[in-house]
Amino acid sequence: MGGEGDPGRSAAELIVACLRTEGVEFVFGIPGEENIHLTNALDASPIRYVLTRHEQAASFMAEMYGRVTGKAGVVSATLGPGAINLQLGVADATTNSTPLVALSAQVGRHREYKESHQFVDLVRMFAPITQFAATVPLAAAIPEMVRRAFKTAQTERPGAVYLAVPEDVEDAPVPPEAKPMPLNVVRPEAPSAAQVERAATILRSAVRPVLLAGHGAARAGAGPALAKFAEHTGIPVATTFHGKGVLPDDHPCSLGTIGFMRHDYANFGFDEADVVIAVGYELQEFDPVKINPRADKAIIHIHRFPAEVDAHYPIAVGIEGDISASLDELRAAVPPPTEPTPVPQRVRALLADELARGAADDRWPLSPQRIVADTREALGRADIALVDTGAVKMWMARLYPTYEANTCLISNGLSTMGFALPGAIGVHLAAPGRKVLAVTGDGAFLMHSQEIETAVRERIPLTVLVWEDNGYGLIEWKMRLETGKTSNVSFGNPEITAYAASFGAKGYRVERAADLLPTLREALADDGVSIVVVPVDYSENLRLTDRLGQLTDPL
Repeated sequence: MGGEGDPGRSAAELIVACLRTEGVEFVFGIPGEENIHLTNALDASPIRYVLTRHEQAASFMAEMYGRVTGKAGVVSATLGPGAINLQLGVADATTNSTPLVALSAQVGRHREYKESHQFVDLVRMFAPITQFAATVPLAAAIPEMVRRAFKTAQTERPGAVYLAVPEDVEDAPVPPEAKPMPLNVVRPEAPSAAQVERAATILRSAVRPVLLAGHGAARAGAGPALAKFAEHTGIPVATTFHGKGVLPDDHPCSLGTIGFMRHDYANFGFDEADVVIAVGYELQEFDPVKINPRADKAIIHIHRFPAEVDAHYPIAVGIEGDISASLDELRAAVPPPTEPTPVPQRVRALLADELARGAADDRWPLSPQRIVADTREALGRADIALVDTGAVKMWMARLYPTYEANTCLISNGLSTMGFALPGAIGVHLAAPGRKVLAVTGDGAFLMHSQEIETAVRERIPLTVLVWEDNGYGLIEWKMRLETGKTSNVSFGNPEITAYAASFGAKGYRVERAADLLPTLREALADDGVSIVVVPVDYSENLRLTDRLGQLTDPL
């Protein structure tokens, strides 16, 4: 590969040099005829190209890598169908506020203006689901466009960006002066002292304030500042699905997680609240109407960027800037309470009791509570669970105790099925020292089960726990709640353990309740790929919603 400014260097080699300057370690994807030069340039560099079996799976790997590291994950595909296959993971990253850079080939510029084989206007397709989408017009533009892509993806509100590289641009020579641009990292701004004082004035007169911590708090690493704020003020703290763990669930001020489809224990902490402190909360995580149905609560918005507009999210005060610094300054301006609130302790007791009863439940098939309890027991506090979309998400999100941010990863912006298995591969590469478990229903599992081969070939440890019920359990749950009957939700499965073995992985089928925990521990201790199948009794779904529907004031 030529050196910087070498006129013999190709545009593909310049792209790779720019990626290296951005600190990229992995690129996930599938090559095509139109980007073979980029693929070969990556192969000649220290960047590891992770060849996947589907571009959509590659996009989930890149997204989850970005979710854990805070650095943009990178995914690559060919033009046309390859690029279109990236779109679900790209949209998931944007709606989940996760940094991702997607690169794809495009037809040569001499074909873009007319009907042509495999040509679609990819930039127009990606524009609605990204923060920035563009075609690289010439080789000399590569340094600026790659820098802009990463800067945009990793901005205050992260998301996905997309660059299309025409076939003739990818193989073009570059001018001698073209070289990667230096990084310009934007430092967090200090919060406005006036806005902090306005918020403090509201809190001094608040009767029952409550705090909601969202994804932005997790991304910002604001957990320590949040804990100090809660301990000083005694204000109860709930988290969104994306914020799980930013305040440990065993912290004295923790209310647990809010976002279940019915009124859950934590919701009661908001019912009588007069002030809601929203820290790093983004509206797509959880509809604000469910925490402020009459739009009568004072909202203090603390984030790196202004709040979105919603009738049920009227902002009394907005504090923009570094989240930890904002919490620290607000803590210093608010006196401690004269007496502690008992609400968090009661909520935690209710959740702990439900989990304890589940841990002792030996029924067969297993109850969801038993599976959640044994999963928690098998994983350490800092280990990572990726929870796919479906009934499994509802049980894990509300009941799985989480103690650190980004250790229970859920898609709740787009709520995409099928991300957990491939996403776990990206998380392993992002956090190689931790155990990682993909938790998925059987419906989501088969959407990207081909990536078992990717993990085996790339020697990436992977453990997948499949909740098996032979159907789309969440849809059945909602059908029964709303219509009293079900339709078109049942399917058959292969013998998943034999299917896993066909890829060279280990397959485990749990045959009784007592076997789940030791099986999980054995699989997680293995340095290979393991698929654990556990039959689940989803009759508990309706029992849960019936029980929660009868609650009036458990606090």
